[in-house]
Amino acid sequence: MATRLPSLNGLKAFESAARHMSFTQAALELNVTQTAVSHQIRRLEDELGVRLFLRLKDGLALTREGQAYFPDVRSAFQALRYATGQLLETDSHHVLTISTLVSFASKWLLPRLASFQHAFADIDVRITASTEMVDFRKGGIDAAIRYGTGDWHGLRSDWLMSDEVFPVCSPELLKGPNALKDPSDLAHHTLLQVSGMTHDDWNLWLTAAGQPKKQAEGSRLTFDLAMMAVQAAVDGLGVCIGRSTYVDDDLKAGRLVVPFDLRLKSDLGFYLVTPHELANTRKVVAFRTWLLDLAGQPDTPKVDAFLR
Repeated sequence: MATRLPSLNGLKAFESAARHMSFTQAALELNVTQTAVSHQIRRLEDELGVRLFLRLKDGLALTREGQAYFPDVRSAFQALRYATGQLLETDSHHVLTISTLVSFASKWLLPRLASFQHAFADIDVRITASTEMVDFRKGGIDAAIRYGTGDWHGLRSDWLMSDEVFPVCSPELLKGPNALKDPSDLAHHTLLQVSGMTHDDWNLWLTAAGQPKKQAEGSRLTFDLAMMAVQAAVDGLGVCIGRSTYVDDDLKAGRLVVPFDLRLKSDLGFYLVTPHELANTRKVVAFRTWLLDLAGQPDTPKVDAFLR
């Protein structure tokens, strides 16, 4: 006689909590409350007639029975994730939908995408640009490129690159009576900046450059997209506090120049973010391999190393 399977919700809660060794982390991953996770596991223990966790003052520990049960439960869920990924890949293996930031798409990704299409002509790439976090379960998104610390619960995050922060301007601003020769000359120019998590870049750079606080209180233009601030600098409207990812191509083309030597390292970076059930599908692996190689070698992507 076949053994009746226990509650699937209880098994999911157990697998997640045992993997993280935390009810709190399991709740974040499963998008439920910590209380719900605790109740699901308690019901599972009652259903099995076995205690799975020791609830200690300083955290959780698996009982001997929990230690014996966890590897097989984890393997079962890994198999389910893999099977789901294979099913979704079979259904739409030739379509890769990437969500990314508007400015990153415009200033970095799109100018380089031709090499991916050349290497993987059978994969139809679709780019959706947004500043909002995506719901992979509802949005039909295979992977996302996001800016931050890499801490997105329940998702795989692969670090791509970090930024350097420094002023950039049109070559024309290096000429004339108010030519930029020293950071103090910025007092005669409009400062261009981007709102959001990088809004404090000018203040940080001016402080590092030893400029007085009042220097940061001069004329400014603020944009909600980095690509707009960079274009304003190209057009000579002022001096933009640039981030290397967004300005490198314009610097190489001579549309922008770097008036000062000081560059600041950013604590934030760009990450490729994927749900675990899609992370090992062929199209996502191909894009991740190409992207990681390109981020490390921006001028010479190793197409031969891509998975086929």
